[in-house]
Amino acid sequence: MLKIENLVSHYKTIEALHGISLSVGSDEIVALIGSNGAGKTTLLNSISGHVTKSGLIEFNGTDISNMPAHRIARCGLLQVPEGRHVFPGLIVEENLFVGTTAITGIRLLAGNQKEKLDMVFSLFPRLEERRTQLAWSLSGGEQQMLAISRALMGNPKLLMLDEPSMGLAPKVIEELFGKIVEINRLGTPVLLVEQNAKLALSVSARAYILERGNITLEGPSEELISDERVREAYLGKRKSKNQ
Repeated sequence: MLKIENLVSHYKTIEALHGISLSVGSDEIVALIGSNGAGKTTLLNSISGHVTKSGLIEFNGTDISNMPAHRIARCGLLQVPEGRHVFPGLIVEENLFVGTTAITGIRLLAGNQKEKLDMVFSLFPRLEERRTQLAWSLSGGEQQMLAISRALMGNPKLLMLDEPSMGLAPKVIEELFGKIVEINRLGTPVLLVEQNAKLALSVSARAYILERGNITLEGPSEELISDERVREAYLGKRKSKNQ
């Protein structure tokens, strides 16, 4: 579904990604793991059309490498940014309606809006309880649910999530990642950027390790979670009693 080959991304004169290649299948959750500054967000922003780049980005068989960001979104490739970025002065329902503009550039008709609302409210019942509440007054977990739901309102063919666990309590993270798995089971592939490597590997089929703008390791998540290099760098290898 998503194929990237030899992606090189720049911020002005600084090269941030150095020839990245990866893929996401039509039914997968694929994790992208790395420390702060590794280039994870830059990769998502490059795919979404927000960063100067070269190389191939192909989505559903179409070359989107040079497409503007709004056309990429209308292809069904939607990103939930790090830090949520909901519209604080709009109520929950209004935030969700903003997401429908990703489909055609205009808001959906009332009947279609209701169908989409019913879908996200069934997935996140708490948002229905707070549908008339201003977004700024929601908890961090609720704002993350809202940000994901806003993207779902745009009918994504592939959903890209940037650090969805950031700043959230462990119980909320567990609930949220259960919903991400459910979204995938309902038919939406996910590219998951996540600093919590153990969590990301536990829900994904495959994973890539990104370090300093380079993919250094890739493979099935169940194999990477047992890899000594991954354990030492990202999973907190347990010390022996003699150390």
